[in-house]
Amino acid sequence: MNILDDIKLQYKIGGIANRLIYWNVGVFLISIPLFYQFKTGFFEYPMWISLSSNPKDVLYFPYTFITYIFLHGGFWHLFYNMMVLNFASRLFLTFFTQKQLLGLYILSGIFAGLCFVILSNLMGMNSTLVGASGAIMGILVATTTYQPLMVVRLLLIGNVKLWHITGVTLLLFLLQIGIANTGGHIAHFGGAFFGFVYIKLLQNGTDLSAIVSRVIDFFVNLFQPKKSTPFKRVHVNPKKPVVKSASKIIAKDKNQQQIDEILDKISQSGYDSLTAEEKEFLFKAGK
Repeated sequence: MNILDDIKLQYKIGGIANRLIYWNVGVFLISIPLFYQFKTGFFEYPMWISLSSNPKDVLYFPYTFITYIFLHGGFWHLFYNMMVLNFASRLFLTFFTQKQLLGLYILSGIFAGLCFVILSNLMGMNSTLVGASGAIMGILVATTTYQPLMVVRLLLIGNVKLWHITGVTLLLFLLQIGIANTGGHIAHFGGAFFGFVYIKLLQNGTDLSAIVSRVIDFFVNLFQPKKSTPFKRVHVNPKKPVVKSASKIIAKDKNQQQIDEILDKISQSGYDSLTAEEKEFLFKAGK
């Protein structure tokens, strides 16, 4: 097996967590020849794929609330996000399902984008947003809300509780607001807030991730070709007692099953291994 075959295998058996990472990495690789400016050393994503804080751009391209969470501004931006995504998603899947993970990732990203657009306009900022950070924070905070005292072992640090990790991460984001990447940090807290609300609603019996599952199922069924079944004329004879014949078939199958078991026993251990009841039953069945 070569590296390509191993990647294909991991994609098939790795579940949603692995696929989200593959999708993000794949989009990043495709973005390099399309949007990376080698002269300046930065990505320049157009308004029709990144999330703009301008309400007019959002109205023209509403799907950017989803596309932006698969875009990244550079290698280290992607690397850090995928490390945290892998960490948070593995913990999340300890308690919840693959569909819930995908639904929470998408919904947290959308809500984080809404927070970015609304607060950017209130603060008078004009910028664009890319990155999966908001969606990932939704997963991390959701898991922390559900199991805050879960013990996690970190390299070079040792055992720490999950809420310590999440708390330090959010504190670092809070300290950087107004200094650097303000729009991104707004999205971080938006995704984190949604993760908290998601768990609280889930504990009360409302699973918001089901919305994403229904939408995906709708589009899958919409574009899936319908199989045409040929019309068959069925003749029903009302004179036959259906219930009685069914009971006969069941009794016949039961007797046949017992005969098969006795014959298997004879083939393995011989006729002498049968009990008196089995010999009598086989004798009557032979008649």
